[in-house]
Amino acid sequence: MKELSRIAAEVQASTTLAVDSLAKQMKADGLDVIGFGTGEPDFDTPENIKEAAYKAIRDGQTKYTPAGGIIPLRKAAAARLKADCGIYYDYTQIVIASGAKHNIFVALMALLNPGDEVILPAPYWVTYKEAVQMAGGVPVVVTATEGANFKITAEQLEAAVTAKTKLMIINNPSNPTGMLYSREELIALTNVCVKHDIYILSDEIYYGLVYDGKEFVSIASLGEDVKERTILINGVSKSYAMTGWRIGYSASGSRIAKVMENYLSHATSAPSTISQLAAVEGLTGPQEGILRMRDVFEERRNYIVKRVNAIDGVSCIKPDGAFYIMMNLEQLLGKTLGGRVINNGDDFALAFLEKGLVAVVPCSGFGAPNFVRWTYAASMENIKEGLDRLEIFLRG
Repeated sequence: MKELSRIAAEVQASTTLAVDSLAKQMKADGLDVIGFGTGEPDFDTPENIKEAAYKAIRDGQTKYTPAGGIIPLRKAAAARLKADCGIYYDYTQIVIASGAKHNIFVALMALLNPGDEVILPAPYWVTYKEAVQMAGGVPVVVTATEGANFKITAEQLEAAVTAKTKLMIINNPSNPTGMLYSREELIALTNVCVKHDIYILSDEIYYGLVYDGKEFVSIASLGEDVKERTILINGVSKSYAMTGWRIGYSASGSRIAKVMENYLSHATSAPSTISQLAAVEGLTGPQEGILRMRDVFEERRNYIVKRVNAIDGVSCIKPDGAFYIMMNLEQLLGKTLGGRVINNGDDFALAFLEKGLVAVVPCSGFGAPNFVRWTYAASMENIKEGLDRLEIFLRG
């Protein structure tokens, strides 16, 4: 038989979903596994949002919608960006897709030609690198160290730019690190992008989950010369506990938005009509639930950071936002734990799952092989039990 697509064959499975899948299988087999894998709030979708979905069904709003999404949702997303981030977009510049991940992929398809280089700060969300390659681009990884709070500098960015550079991807606050770029740091990075006429794909899906009273700055708010080169990615999954509803949105210049909408018209078309109408309620309805959820996450973050840094052999820095920590394993490398020699985060995650019955995510797929990621989008009870098991596991 003839070969399969070489592009598709090179796509690697998500390490996040792979660990979660194994953990779920172990649970199904009757094992008491605690999962800290996939990044989704452990809160239920608010009742007013669910009621909007019920109403949509009762009212018979179950037909196809325009490929770029319904106008009320596009207007709601534009209004939310203006209210929360101080940025104005016309609703025609908003494109709705089946989750923020889908928006990222469609944006890359709209921007990239074969061989275009994309600067990717590491640690990065696992999908970015794969999506760039799926769209024909070439990832150029620029590594930020833990000592630099996992944030790249303008000097590093400048050094990575070539004649083939088309785009920089930034995730702020970051998955997996939880770190937040300050206004000054963003200005320095965008100055390089404007100088070299580089597009910016800014994934701001966690913008509602920032702690310690720190300021979130949307990169598109830093001037028209930045905004015109930027594709913002956002959605309702994290802030509104709507991961399974699969609604994301992008905001960009009209030319890019139109290309993305045309692409969707021949790919998936629009997401579920019912989910879109529920998302309208999420974006336009009461926002107090976001603040309550943020406060809970901040409490959990403080606890998990304190506990991890009190355990011999591991450590982490305190994240500014999102709901993850990166646990440093460098003191454990070369040791045997759970019957395995620990050479990297993959070895640790597998041993910890098999022997400690705790699922964490190895960060090799995030460009940080000597770390694992924990999510604190889990109950405090599970966080405490998971860390108790970590202490027992490390004692051997």
